[in-house]
Order: sequence, then C-alpha cells, then structure tokens
Amino acid sequence: MHQSPFRVAIILFVAIAGILFAAPNFLPQQVRDALPGWLPQPGLVLGLDLQGGSHLLLEVDRAGIVTQRLSDVRRDARNVLANQNGIGNIITTDEANNAIYIELTDPTQKEQALTALQGIQNTVNNSLFSGGVGVQELAFAERPDGRISVTLTPEGITQRMSSLVAQSIEVIRSRIDELGTTEPTIQRQGDTRVMVQVPGFGDSTRLKNIISQTARLTFHMVYPGLTAAQAEAQGLPAGTMVVPSEDGGSELLYEDVALGGESLVDAQPSYDSQRGIPVVSFKFDTRGAVTFSEITSANVGQRFAIVLDNTVITAPVIQQPITGGSGQISGNFTTASANDLAVLLRAGALPASLNVIEERTVDASLGADSIQAGLTAGIVASVLVVSFMIIAYGVWGLFANVSLVLNVILIFAALSTLGSTLTLPGIAGIVLTIGMAVDANVLIYERMREEQRAGRSPLQAINAGFERAWGTIVDSHLTQLVAAVVLYFMGSGPVQGFAVTLGLGILTSLFTSYTVTSYQVNLWYKRVRPKELKIQHFRFIPDGTKIPFMKISRYVIALSIIMSVVSIGAAYFKGFNLGIDFVGGTAIEVQHVGGPADVARVRELLDGLDVGEIQIQGFGTPQDVLVRVQAQEGGQSADQIAVQKVQEALAGDNYEVRRTEAVSGTVSGELAWTGTIAVIIALACILIYIWFRFEWQFALAAVTTTSHDIIMTIGLFSITGLEFNLSSIAAVLTLVGLSLNETVVVSDRIRENLLKYRKMPLPELIDLSINQTIVRTSLTQFTVLLALVPLVLFGGEALRSFTIAMTFGSLVGMYSSVIVNGPILINFGLKQKTDEELEAKKEKTSDGASV
Repeated sequence: MHQSPFRVAIILFVAIAGILFAAPNFLPQQVRDALPGWLPQPGLVLGLDLQGGSHLLLEVDRAGIVTQRLSDVRRDARNVLANQNGIGNIITTDEANNAIYIELTDPTQKEQALTALQGIQNTVNNSLFSGGVGVQELAFAERPDGRISVTLTPEGITQRMSSLVAQSIEVIRSRIDELGTTEPTIQRQGDTRVMVQVPGFGDSTRLKNIISQTARLTFHMVYPGLTAAQAEAQGLPAGTMVVPSEDGGSELLYEDVALGGESLVDAQPSYDSQRGIPVVSFKFDTRGAVTFSEITSANVGQRFAIVLDNTVITAPVIQQPITGGSGQISGNFTTASANDLAVLLRAGALPASLNVIEERTVDASLGADSIQAGLTAGIVASVLVVSFMIIAYGVWGLFANVSLVLNVILIFAALSTLGSTLTLPGIAGIVLTIGMAVDANVLIYERMREEQRAGRSPLQAINAGFERAWGTIVDSHLTQLVAAVVLYFMGSGPVQGFAVTLGLGILTSLFTSYTVTSYQVNLWYKRVRPKELKIQHFRFIPDGTKIPFMKISRYVIALSIIMSVVSIGAAYFKGFNLGIDFVGGTAIEVQHVGGPADVARVRELLDGLDVGEIQIQGFGTPQDVLVRVQAQEGGQSADQIAVQKVQEALAGDNYEVRRTEAVSGTVSGELAWTGTIAVIIALACILIYIWFRFEWQFALAAVTTTSHDIIMTIGLFSITGLEFNLSSIAAVLTLVGLSLNETVVVSDRIRENLLKYRKMPLPELIDLSINQTIVRTSLTQFTVLLALVPLVLFGGEALRSFTIAMTFGSLVGMYSSVIVNGPILINFGLKQKTDEELEAKKEKTSDGASV
C-alpha cells in the first residue's frame, strides 16, 4: 500500500495525457481545429462500416504480366536477330512454360544468335533471392530439337511483380487524388496485392473502373492493304498483331509501338463542336510532340490507331502532318466516361493489370446506423456494468468504476495516438473490454475477503489482495492478449480493428485495475482507517460453499462428450451457413423505402436474371433484405454485371442498396485456411505459455477444455444456422481467451492449494479450489454477460452472429472451466508432490537462478 511520489506522478500523468488525447474525438470539428497542434489530428479515424465508403483488394494479374513480358521478349529477340546480318528465324511462344522458342533458318548461325540474344538480358535486384546480387530475368538454352529457348526465370517474374505493385500504388494514389476524395488508405499487402479504402466514396463501380483499369495508351500504325480477317486467314505478316476494336471489329496493327502514353503531359475532357460528341484532348511533351510530328509527316494518307488497354479506340486516316504536339481521342464516350478517361491518362497507366478480388461498399446512411447501434450498445453495457459494481461492492465498486472509465479513455487515447481506425467490431471490442476489465478488480476484492476471513487485519488483507491476485491477473490477461495478437496478424479489415481495441483494452486494464485502483484504495484507507473491510454487499453464491463437483464429474464428462459428438456430427452432416467471406460471391443489403420489405416479392423480381443461385432472406429490421449471389464463372466483370442486374431489378420497387460485399473464390479459400491456422496458432501459443507457467498437466487440460468450447461454439453455428463468416473466427478466438481466463484462475488456485494442503486427496483439493473461486467466477461471468447482451440486442445485424457466439461461448467457457477442467487434470495424472520432490525442485530453481 506504499505509494511513492514517483508512482503517483506516473498515474496522474497517464490519466491527464489520456484525457487530453481522447477528448478531441468527442468535440465538434470547429473546436477541434482550434486545439494545439501536438494533440492527435484528426484524432480517431472511423472505419468504412461507420462512415460509409468503398474497400477494394486488388491483385496483380500474374498471367497478364507473363504474357506481356513474353511479347516484349519476342519483339526484342526478333529486332536483335534482324540487326545481326538479318539472321532468319521463326519464333513461337509457349506461355505454359513462360518461354519463347527460336528456330533459325540457318543452324550454322546458332552461336552468333546466342551471343546476340544476350543483349536482351535484363538484370533485376532482389535481395530476397540473391542477397542483393542482380538476378537474371532470362535464361537461354539450346533445346534437343535444335531450337533456342528464352525463358522467364521464376525469380525474375517475382521481382518484376513486386516492382510493379510498388509502381501501381503510386499510380492509384494519383488517380484517387484526381477524384478529390479525402484520406484514402492505400497499402501494399504481400508481393502481389494492394488494398484501397476510400471513406465517403460510395460509387464503388466508378472507383473500381478508375482504379483497376490499366489505361495503357499506345499509338500504332495500321498495316496497309490487308484486313485483320484476311491476315488471320492466310497468316499474319511478321511483326504484326490483331487487336479488337471498340466497335466490335478488329484491326491489323504493327507490333512496334510508334508512340507511348508515357509522353502525355495533359489530358482533358472536351467537346467536338463539329461532330457534337464528347472527346478527350491530349498534349505531348516536347519529345513526344517531335515523334508525333515525324510519324504523321511520314505517313500522310495512312491509318493511325490509338489503342487503350489492347482495344482500338479509333483509327483515323492521317490527313496532314500534326506538328502542334496535341490531338484528341474520339469514341463512344459519354461526358462522364470522357472525364474518367482523362483522369486515367493524367495519372498515368498502371504498369500491370489489377484484378478486384475483394470489394466492400457501405452506404453513408448504414454507417450512421452502425454508429448509433454501437453507441447504444456501449452506453447500455456501461450503465449495466457500472450499476452492478456499485450494487455488488459499494464504495469498492466505485473504485473499480473509476478505473474502468479511465481504462476506456486510455483506449480511445491510444487509438488516436496510433492513428488507428475504429470499426463496428472495434466498438464491440471496447464493450467486451468493459466486461473483462472488471474481472481484475473482482479477483483483487475476493482475495481481500479471503485474507480477512483467514484472520488478517484490514491493511494486511488489502496488501495480500493486491499482491496475491497480481500473478493470476497477468496470466489471465496474457492468454487473452495471445488471442488478440493472432487475430491482428491473421485477420483482415474489421477483424483487425476488433483485435486492436481488444489488445489495447487488455494492456490498459493491467494498468488501471491494479495501479489506479490501489491508489484509490490507499487514499480511502488513510482517510477512513476501517476496523473491518466491508467489501461485498451482494453475491450469487454464498461463501463457504462445498459443492461436490468431482462426485458428478463422470456425468459431466459424459454430457460433454455427447454434446461434442452432436456438434461434430452437425458440422459434418448439416454443414454451415457459410458467409461470403468463405464461399465467394456477392452479398447485397437493400432497404425498402416506405415500409416493410416483402421477401417473396424480392424473390419474384430476381427470378430469371440468369446469374446462378440467389439466396434471399430478411436481415435486421423489417425494411432490410439480404441478397446473396453466387460467384460468376466470368470472374470480376461477370460479378459486376450480376450485381447491376440485381440493383436494376429492385430499383423499380423502391429498394435502395446499403451495402455490397464481393469476394472472389481465391480470397474466400485463403480466408478459410487463414482462420483455421489462426485458431491452431492461438492454441499452440497458449499451450506453451501455460506449460511454462504451470505443470504440463495444466497446459494440456487448458487446451483440452478450450478445444471443447470451440467445438461447442462451432456446433452452435451449424445447428442454429447462424452465418459463419470472418467475424465468427474472431468470436472463436476471443472466446478462447475468455475461456482460458476462467481456466487459469481455477488452475492457479489448484496449484496454490497443492502446496498448502499436501495430504488432502486430489479430488477434495480440486473441489475446494473451485468452491473458493466460484464466487468470483459467477460475478465476473455476470459482468461479461452484462456487456455482451446489449451487443446482441442493440449492436446491429452485422454483429449479430458474432455477439451471439461470444455470449454462448462465454457461458460454455465458464461451464468447462469450473466443472470439466478438474476431472481432466486428474485423468492427465496430476498429483501432489512429496516433500522430497518439492525440495529438489526448489534446489534446482535456486541453482538455475545462481547461474
């Protein structure tokens, strides 16, 4: 109970700093703008699910990169060999093996050809594969059939993709800046992906088109005297290619790029007054203007094709030399599409094609509803928990509530300082933290009561309560922190937001529940000097209970086995109602304007759209409907067309789209695998930690009971048909922490009693330990439920399956920790140590410490 001035100063500093850093988030924007610059600006960032916007996950098209690179290598090889005294050759492409094959008309020139081909070698730097030494992008070899092969190396492809992702990020940033949006988030994910989040931009279709379109603009001369159809029928002339045109036909063009879009310095939408159509005017830099002038001067009367993303936009005849360095692109443009093309050309072309593999869009009105739902759930949970602590502990409950309020303030302060994003699951994490933070204070208070009943004075009981509960508090919090860390690194999007708030809440709880509470108790004790500590005013289970848990253990184990078999059987035979996260496809949440939605009418409107399987169900309020469309065989473009069909079919009946989520099959498979790995890693980490802190029997028993809880919760999803999605994995991992929290508390008391009652039979000792902690367990579990139930009732439909699973899992976790864990410890061979074994262990520990 000694409070040094330094310790008091730290508490006051942290409290004041937390209030200052958290306060701007709750002030009007005008007041926030006038605050000092050292405070976090702009403060807490709201996620897309709270303010609306668009989320895209883009992946570099590996096949497209290889195809383009092979085309470049083929062209370079032909030019190099042509410059070597016209070495004759026939070049074929093998995309399956990432190679081109060169057959020489004169085999005696093979050595000369190999030497010349070395000139097209490209050296790339990649420390991952070569320790910083240049990696050769091409491999040359002589095949048994006499042909020369030029192959793209795997290392070269990987390095090129990594480089293209970095370049793509800059181009995407430029394009989004052109749109005038604020605070976009553009992040690299791995070697091949880019994540883009644009708050407040609800037109995901336009955003997707602007971001993912390559916008590679090239100018080619049209091959004269021969149509594309004729060339395909009789064989393409050397150095030519057939390119589709925007009008549905095709053109025969020279492969060589006469002029590239990289020479553009400006592009603007304009209007051709003579023809009355929107066009895009462009302007070249000095070098491009000179080249453009030379080309048009030398080819008057010839056709000149403007190609955008491998499609001929227009191919006019050059009427006269164009020397001004400017021109215009005409096509089937609308005013909006001309403006978007100008944006793309000004920002520059993407160096590679990007495929949209995950898309999430939230309407601003749905975001406002989510904020309201989260605030309602948080306020109700806070009022319930604070009121209960006052009822149960009186003035001691007031101490816990002050620590609890400071805990929440510190979470907001940390989120603001780190620039983290607050999501709807993040709000759920804060609400859950409110329930869990009380646990540490309950542990301390119950320990004080035990010490006082053992005959200690009030001061001794207070000191012992804080000291002896501290180890248990650390163990229980760290097991939860393991789950939060795994969630953060293995999860994505909103799940990471939940993990961040949960992890921060665990860390701040360690500080407030012990340090801040002890400071308040110290001040109170010096002022009151009580003769007796009257800590608890209300409890569910009276002190001194002697419930014979071990006598009913065989029935409990049998019941658990039966329930586990039922859960596994339901999962195997019935399966799960898998969400879009795990099966791929598109989920569209729509709301009927003007009254309740008619699911049967929606089903009638969507019948016959020819988009595969469609699932329709009520969702949340009576006005809301959730439409799930299976992933289309045509990929991204086909998915987009399917969504447009659904939207157009419902628009006439006053249905407004509030949210869309589209996940490709690739991502859904990865998410399912990642979720499974996350659960396994969490269990392994916890096993190692408990093994280190306790005996091996405690570790195996803890993992066994936790696995039991996971099986039961997964069975709940299967039996009830609750949607099993990415948030469900977060629920499973969080209940792992909650369940272990209870298990660690009971195990810690068993370990303590093993040293205290060496001759007591093990079943009696376990019964004693459970009865000693069950008062605390019941109170803690009730406060967690007080935090979770408002989330179920008021947290909104988006969190419904998540919060129901959490509530069910917390109850099952209490059951397994109290009743199932003990028999498992006995079956794993836990036994009391003899005096000789304890002495030997003490000597071993002493020797290790001295070393």
